[in-house]
Amino acid sequence: MSTGKIMVVEDDLALSAGLCFEMDMNGYLTVAAYNIKKARQLAEEDNFDLVILDVNLPDGNGFDFCRELKERDSGLPVIFLTANDLEDDVVTGFDLGADDYVTKPFSMKILLKRVEAALRHVKGREESSKDQWEDGFLRLDFAALTACRGGEQISITPNEYKMLRVLTENEERVLTRQTLLDGLWDNEGNFIDDHTLTVTMNRLRAKIEDEEHTYIKTVRGMGYIWTGGR
Repeated sequence: MSTGKIMVVEDDLALSAGLCFEMDMNGYLTVAAYNIKKARQLAEEDNFDLVILDVNLPDGNGFDFCRELKERDSGLPVIFLTANDLEDDVVTGFDLGADDYVTKPFSMKILLKRVEAALRHVKGREESSKDQWEDGFLRLDFAALTACRGGEQISITPNEYKMLRVLTENEERVLTRQTLLDGLWDNEGNFIDDHTLTVTMNRLRAKIEDEEHTYIKTVRGMGYIWTGGR
């Protein structure tokens, strides 16, 4: 069954009701907005997995609202649903970061497939991003077990990768020494002790940091925090 919360921004009340009904019947949770003012209010109050957006709305232009949405959350998928089928309009839609551009009249079955595809792409990007951490200076790829600092590959041990993954997945959160020790056990019962943790952390810092880039901060009496280079 499909899942996801979708905002439908469409001023044709009958079409909006039909869209919401079909989406709800296919496992989605829909919220309707008939103008940009209401859509903007909904976007500020709640999080959505996808937006279906008309271009011509009573109080503004869907292209402008799409730009607002993307500035707030660049990864939010937007599908334009409009009677505007001019090539320039289609190009504008994609230039604004839209995931799809569907012209009226349209097939509901095809629209549902496009919604499914857009949400699947987002999920794929999210899963892929969990395997990587990058800020322009440091790049960590946990799937490929590679690391680069300042454009040069560096050697990282398996335990160091484990430690980096735990730290980056909990960015800006203090992790106690015990939490890190627990995370460095493996299925075969191999582990590191408190002294080895300190040595490993110091060695890791020397590998990934320099005078201008500090990633791991010691919180005295508690543990460590991944600051993300800030």
